[in-house]
Amino acid sequence: MSFIKTAVMAAALSTGLLASGLAQAHPKLLSSSPAEGAEGSSPAKIELHFSENLVTQFSGAKLMMTGMPGMSAHAPMPVPAKVSGSDDPKTMVITPHAPLTAGTYQVQWRAVSSDTHPITGNITFKVN
Repeated sequence: MSFIKTAVMAAALSTGLLASGLAQAHPKLLSSSPAEGAEGSSPAKIELHFSENLVTQFSGAKLMMTGMPGMSAHAPMPVPAKVSGSDDPKTMVITPHAPLTAGTYQVQWRAVSSDTHPITGNITFKVN
């Protein structure tokens, strides 16, 4: 095979791999409500907005209370909450079963998009 044909084939192959890599992007957390580090009243729901459509059956979140006023050290406590999608397939909604009491909370999330590679992270906020 000639050098030119080999170079053309290599360029075509690398372009194809680059294009398929772009199509396989992982979801990224773009924003949340409440925002990371926010302080305020108890939110009725927590929304996580991602860069990709989520596969809801493989995505999820846990709401944990990580700090309580007057208690300097305690293990994180799970907080009952419903995790669901929304009308926007890029948004995950966490709805606590009851209003959150004063303290520090963390949402530990797992997002899976069409590439099926799970991405995890967390956001922390305070309720006054």
